[in-house]
Amino acid sequence: MANTEKKHVAIFVFPGGSHPFSVFNLVLKLAHQAPNLEFSFINTEQSNEPFLSEPHVPRNIRFYNIGDGVPKGHFFLQSASKNLKMGIDLAVAETKLKVSCIIRDAFVTPSLPVAQHLNVPWVAVWVPNSYSLSTHFHTDLIRQKCANDTTGHTPLDFIPGLSNMCVQDLSKDVIIKDGGDEEETLFSKALASMSTVLPQAKAVVVNGFEELDPPLLVQDMKSKLQSLLYICSQALSLSVPLPPSDTDGTGCLSWLDKQSPKSVAYVAFGTTVPPPHELVAVAEALEESGFPFLWSLKDHLKGVLPSGFLERTKGRGKIVAWAPQSQVLGHRSVGVHVTHCGCNSVFESISNGVPMVCRPLIGDNWMMGRIVESVWEIGVRVEGGVFSKNGLMKSLKLIMVQEEGKKIKENILKVKRTVLDASGPEGKATQDLKTLESSLW
Repeated sequence: MANTEKKHVAIFVFPGGSHPFSVFNLVLKLAHQAPNLEFSFINTEQSNEPFLSEPHVPRNIRFYNIGDGVPKGHFFLQSASKNLKMGIDLAVAETKLKVSCIIRDAFVTPSLPVAQHLNVPWVAVWVPNSYSLSTHFHTDLIRQKCANDTTGHTPLDFIPGLSNMCVQDLSKDVIIKDGGDEEETLFSKALASMSTVLPQAKAVVVNGFEELDPPLLVQDMKSKLQSLLYICSQALSLSVPLPPSDTDGTGCLSWLDKQSPKSVAYVAFGTTVPPPHELVAVAEALEESGFPFLWSLKDHLKGVLPSGFLERTKGRGKIVAWAPQSQVLGHRSVGVHVTHCGCNSVFESISNGVPMVCRPLIGDNWMMGRIVESVWEIGVRVEGGVFSKNGLMKSLKLIMVQEEGKKIKENILKVKRTVLDASGPEGKATQDLKTLESSLW
């Protein structure tokens, strides 16, 4: 039975990396399914700006800008509580509706006092991978057991479901040691607080698929939370047909139309960038390998590329400042994705059956790289963990032409099927989305 009463859901977003896009994709789906829910998307002006030009945003999503409130160079969390209250006041004044529930990025820990002050339930969204969430519930144990680790090879087999992981896969915010060179930061303290904060949430939404996680991990996390829901933000638009190539203003799709099936190496690192000497190595590997390539690279970084590279490769390579990634990965010509292993990028690759070459750069990237290579076996990490010309060429050839690459391609098609089934009408992800919608009333 459809709900007819208007409810007002406030959305608190962490304004960094892919977080705003992940949360927006989730809210977009909810807004389409529940027209009687009013959503107020509260974020910094810079992070809200890309969504203002999005076509077909439902009328029940409104955007409200708040400032960092701190001098440049300081962290958003330092003043988030005050600014979030201001955002709430703006939303209530315009909608004439009191906030009845809060959806917040789990990183925005100062929003907890806001929810408590309003006396409303709240839902947390964990944007990185689920393995990393588990580590933040076991931070003290990890620091205790790995205090003397000097190689990073200590396995995390003392954490349910993480026996395939080791210390070197952890975010630096987890492995801070007493008396070490790294000091506890506001951010690392916020992450360590997850074990006490998230159990208070009405539900915790994980950006992934339960079917792909170890049962022990799922069981452990469910035992700690009121409700654990697996809703991959990238899976909300699975199986969408590609638009006509001539509607793509970047020219990527038209260029891909001219390439052979599964022949192109697509290179993109999200909002992070490898150091300049590694960009040089990527360029050298792409040039010498002979594979056609599409590279998403900001214009100001082209200056670090080898002299003459752009001219020598213009016949089989294309560099753009921004690429429509989900559409690119869905094109028949793309055979491999060279990626930083961000959670969203990995699931976009999986959804389109494109194997990966991984160079983790930040946060949970290292853990996701380990999962891609050693757990799901749908890609490889670059040799030595950093880009070198020979190392990247070796990885590209392995996936594109060697026998071992055939097995990786078979594996990713199996994982893709699992994801498609989970996202289907009767799938777990679809059911969890319905559960989330119900919890907002």
